[in-house]
Amino acid sequence: MVGGFSSPAISAWEGRNLRFGVEALVPPFESRNAQGELVGLNIELGNALCDELEIQCQWVDQDYATNIDALEAGHFDAIMPMSATSLRRQRIDFTEPLYSLNSRLVTRKNQNLLPSPASLKGKRVGVLAGTSRQAFAVARWETQGVEIRTFQFNDALVRSLVAGEIDATLQDTIEISQALLDTSQGESFMFSGPPVSDELLGSGIAIGVRQSDANLRVALNMALQKLKENGRYSQIVDRYLKVE
Repeated sequence: MVGGFSSPAISAWEGRNLRFGVEALVPPFESRNAQGELVGLNIELGNALCDELEIQCQWVDQDYATNIDALEAGHFDAIMPMSATSLRRQRIDFTEPLYSLNSRLVTRKNQNLLPSPASLKGKRVGVLAGTSRQAFAVARWETQGVEIRTFQFNDALVRSLVAGEIDATLQDTIEISQALLDTSQGESFMFSGPPVSDELLGSGIAIGVRQSDANLRVALNMALQKLKENGRYSQIVDRYLKVE
């Protein structure tokens, strides 16, 4: 019995370490503090899941754009986390959603741009490499005359937006608020139009696992349910995800 409940899936992980792949450059989800320690929503959730399973978490630094390749190559056991999209499900499996995020367009104020191909035609829109928003923008907007520019890291994307090198960015609302909108240089920028919904943007944020690791997926789902039942899930998530 592990974490107060038993299951063949959970028993399969007894005595093992769970290696999470994470790109620690995305506050408030995952980053390193001044002491070099991993902090953020996803770090706390991952550690809490390991606590419930009574196993040790190991955190492996991994570039987000290549994390599915690295997962399949066995560099770690799970991606913490990513949007569960239909395209990604062709290669890996996902747990139940950890939480949901909105994707929205960010522009300078008074630009009167909307998150549609007609409004953005001829404009330069920045997205982060390897994200569901990149896949969406390339498939839905680039084919309609929108210029999509891809960035490896968000700090470079934000600098480009502030400098006027791109006209807009499609981002999740929490990350771009902390990176730009809630800062002094973000006073000239705003969310433009409603949240964007599309199957390419996924059905929620979840933990990615190899398709051959059904036991791990089941164990993580059971641990997540336990966190929700005992209140620890809300204690963690509510401190990070503000109501929009």
